[in-house]
Amino acid sequence: MVAGLLALPERSVLAVSGPQRSKFLHNLLSNDVEGRKPGQGALASLMDAKGHLLVLLRVLVCESEILLEMPRERLAAVEALLVHYKVGTPVRFSARPVAIDALLGSGAAETLAAVSAPVPEGAPQSHLAAEIAGQGVRIVRASDLPAGAFVLHVAPEGSEAVAAALRAAGASFLDRADFDALRIEEGRPLYGVDVAEDNLLHETGLVHEYHSAAKGCYVGQEVVARLEARGGNVNRLLRGLTLAAPALAGAAISAAGQEVGRITTAAVSRRRGPIAMGYVHRKHAAPGTAVEVDGALATVVSLPMGS
Repeated sequence: MVAGLLALPERSVLAVSGPQRSKFLHNLLSNDVEGRKPGQGALASLMDAKGHLLVLLRVLVCESEILLEMPRERLAAVEALLVHYKVGTPVRFSARPVAIDALLGSGAAETLAAVSAPVPEGAPQSHLAAEIAGQGVRIVRASDLPAGAFVLHVAPEGSEAVAAALRAAGASFLDRADFDALRIEEGRPLYGVDVAEDNLLHETGLVHEYHSAAKGCYVGQEVVARLEARGGNVNRLLRGLTLAAPALAGAAISAAGQEVGRITTAAVSRRRGPIAMGYVHRKHAAPGTAVEVDGALATVVSLPMGS
């Protein structure tokens, strides 16, 4: 795959504006917001007081607003929760009509250059406004997706023109099954697929990407700090699995006849054959542990899976 193009219709954007938007979000989210300048961003989570993950977000700081990219199905609940927390804070929320695509692969940057689009410089989640095929686009370095991905935000009416320009520049449509295989190999879980409201951040293996130990209090911070102090010990952990036979999401992971976990995403890798990721009880989560999935042998591996 040189450059693969994948639509992400399950994702949406909530814009947060107002003079205290940075401070407001900083006090709620698990990662630093106030320290980010326009053109910078971060991955962050919004939790409840017990540390359960209500959503995983991409935070994009712009000149006059902050954009929160998240699963579309969580947008209304997140907005309602932010309204609840705002009390008298001068912040406003607005769902932003946007189509979101991912451009992945070793040739992604070259493909953007071929359509005269600049590539954001700097850390993951850095972003900039550009134009492709006459359409305004926000281009983001997206470290939560595999294969050196960028995500592109574009007005819905312009998405077909942008996709056509990228395809003419050499990108090809990426099959969702291949995307899932890449996600598993690189250990890139998705909220709503591999992560849900009953998960703790430490279970997902994402704590160091989605959490800043240097910032002050936020909702759920006490739980994260307590787990950090205890070495991050939780009862289940997100792990990869190599499989003897293809499996389906939701399949039980068992050891000695007892269920010890569940698969969240399964795929057939072009390089590795059948693979999956899912949550495994800590007693069986060590890499190299032999388990079974639907009666077939499987082996627990760490994420990312490595070369």
